[in-house]
Amino acid sequence: MLTNYVYKLRPNITQSTKLSSWLDMLRSTYNWSLADRIAQYNQQFIQGEYCDIRTRSEACPLTCFVSKNGASGEPWKDVKVGKDGKDKNPRRSAGDIQITALPDLKKARPWFAEIDSTVLQQNVKRLDTAYKNFFEGRGFPKFKNRSNFTSFTFQMGVKVQSSKIYLPKLGWMRFFNSRLIPNGFTIKAATVRKRQDGWYVSIRIEDKAIPSYASKPLDEVNSILGCDLGITKLVHLSDRHQIDNPKFSTNKKSKRTLKIRQRRVSKKVKGSKNRKKAANNLGRFHKKTVDKRTAYQWHVANKIVSRKVDAIALEDLNVSGMMRRCKIKVDEKTGRFLKNGQSRKKGLNRAISDASWGELILKIQYLAAKLGKVVIKINAKHSSQECRKCKHVDKSNRDGEKFICTQCGDHEHADIGAAKTIRDRGFEIVRGDSAKLAARQLNAQKILPRSMSKRGEFGNLSNQDIKIVKS
Repeated sequence: MLTNYVYKLRPNITQSTKLSSWLDMLRSTYNWSLADRIAQYNQQFIQGEYCDIRTRSEACPLTCFVSKNGASGEPWKDVKVGKDGKDKNPRRSAGDIQITALPDLKKARPWFAEIDSTVLQQNVKRLDTAYKNFFEGRGFPKFKNRSNFTSFTFQMGVKVQSSKIYLPKLGWMRFFNSRLIPNGFTIKAATVRKRQDGWYVSIRIEDKAIPSYASKPLDEVNSILGCDLGITKLVHLSDRHQIDNPKFSTNKKSKRTLKIRQRRVSKKVKGSKNRKKAANNLGRFHKKTVDKRTAYQWHVANKIVSRKVDAIALEDLNVSGMMRRCKIKVDEKTGRFLKNGQSRKKGLNRAISDASWGELILKIQYLAAKLGKVVIKINAKHSSQECRKCKHVDKSNRDGEKFICTQCGDHEHADIGAAKTIRDRGFEIVRGDSAKLAARQLNAQKILPRSMSKRGEFGNLSNQDIKIVKS
């Protein structure tokens, strides 16, 4: 079993200064490594290669660190021929070459020797992960700045004793031991992250004696709970329960506080200490909002997963697609831009972002896996416009929260009816009524991310957060 525990660090002034300087140096190394790989690609595939007459080998018009004839001088590993007559060691990747050259970096720039070697190696592997995500269809790796490069990882050498933690090259550091590490678990890695209110460490621990969570197979599912996500109410359940949406960042008080703090930042002189203080106050407000939302989502996920069902059916939402800008409309005669509804959609996008459906779904998946329950992703298209009796689909069936079928006259709460429809579609998958859809659901089911294992602070919540709609 592999999981993460998150703690808040209490570094002294010297350690805090070191942590900040490490972030700056690691960010510069990351950006240099990314620029070097981009230069290698341009030289090799865009500018083209040529044949060197003297060496009779391929060469690039310019030299690049990770290219075939780069500054490292040895892009190929030592050749070792196996029993089958083939080379065991293929050409090294760009990441391997850059990791091998880290000792040269320390000689050329001695201040990099202050950083632990595993931290520098993990920094390069972080770039490898970004390239891997790019080849799987995600965005191309971007250069980092101070706002989006706030963490680094230790791979070994981390120790914990009571309320102190040892980090290589930083020494023993105090931390708030809010959660004891269970006996039998060993520390595999530790990630240090900077947030607005201080430094945090995420410790990855493992106990091979404890098996990982296993979900129940689909053929053993007898009961399903349908969930319809919304904005007016955060979740509508198929058993007619509704869970409130507190709207932590879009309520009247939060919007006013945010407006005041943003105005205070804009009125300060750029580069001044007062502007930094105002910016820190703004950042702490954002962090407080995120912490409230996270704690409430853990509370909601526990309420949903703790119900006596074998499976939970959730909407398969494309949240990023729902928050895209409206298409531009242009008058063909005058060439002027026409109204496309983006000003109204801006408020909807903020409400969707505040609800944070994606994070809530991840928390439900994590807690369901711990209890051995199945999470089924359902295509929720027309789920709130489809009549559950006659299966008639019409946009005019729904009027706000009211649902009245224009064909058979059946009426119901629109969102609760959608949750029941999602539940019924989940039963279709479980019972094998749609074999292709069931296979697609099994292939799409993924292992839960390890980052979801961190504990959430639930705060002072009561049963008033969940209301029951009378039938």
